[in-house]
Amino acid sequence: MKKLLLVSALAGAMLAPIANAADYVIDTKGAHAFINFKIKHLGYSWLTGRFDDFKGDFTYDESNLSASKVSVVVDTTSFNSNHAERDKHIRSDDFLDTSKFGTATFESTSFKDLGNNEIEVKGSLTLHGVTKEITIDAEKIGEGKDPWGGYRAGFSGTTRVGLKEFGMQEILGPQSTHVELELHIEGIRQ
Repeated sequence: MKKLLLVSALAGAMLAPIANAADYVIDTKGAHAFINFKIKHLGYSWLTGRFDDFKGDFTYDESNLSASKVSVVVDTTSFNSNHAERDKHIRSDDFLDTSKFGTATFESTSFKDLGNNEIEVKGSLTLHGVTKEITIDAEKIGEGKDPWGGYRAGFSGTTRVGLKEFGMQEILGPQSTHVELELHIEGIRQ
């Protein structure tokens, strides 16, 4: 009897972290997720915009954060800076070259709890045909039931990406070599 209780307790302890993990789909249909960017324009002002079309999912395990993961696919043709001619130029082979590289992807490789809802997320970003590891400084915004009977979790994060690192030209001046990404992700638990 003692052996059975011990085995049951050990099995329960081993499965406990798995029970806390939850899978989420990023809520892009409800427009509760955003991938925004900004880059200095010639060093004089900020050019801002977003990617309108992307999808993804994540697994979040608060009790074992290192078991969490996120995967996102961005349609680079959905680049939108609210100016049609500029968007056409950014989509050209001077920058994103969306005719060749119609998607960008991010796959996480690690999550690290920094305390106070701060999280360091590392992963592989594939953009313009180049894959590099990036670090996202993230924050858990909150989680809980929604008014429609579902359960949601939300995060925000920032990272900085060099144009040259991903094979794109630096033709907007020496102050315009990096793009700052601002990520707002809300997921619906599955």
